[in-house]
Amino acid sequence: MKYLIQFAIISGITFLGEMLNLILPFSIPASVYGLVILLVALLSGVIKLEQVEETADFFNTIMPVLFLAPAVSMMDVLPKLGGSILPILIITVVSTVVVMAVTGRVSQAVIRHGKKKGRKENE
Repeated sequence: MKYLIQFAIISGITFLGEMLNLILPFSIPASVYGLVILLVALLSGVIKLEQVEETADFFNTIMPVLFLAPAVSMMDVLPKLGGSILPILIITVVSTVVVMAVTGRVSQAVIRHGKKKGRKENE
């Protein structure tokens, strides 16, 4: 029953993101609205991490399976891409490296900030 409640919370937030996507005139994906709503709810304490943690971990575990359908459809589209494959590969590699570098830097900054904050609290 616990997992069903956690799934309902996540689904409700996803639904709110979909509704915001329909209401607001911005070209922001509904999933981003949902993630921002969940982040704000977690940071403000409206939703406790324990209320969604196990189901979120499950979703993270099965995430690779969700990429199978797009990968298979890419196989169908590959012949149509023809001469565009090299620019697409270059863009993919460069953007992946940039995302990894930025994510690493942000993670390091957050960890450093957390350590500094922990030292100040201990003093």
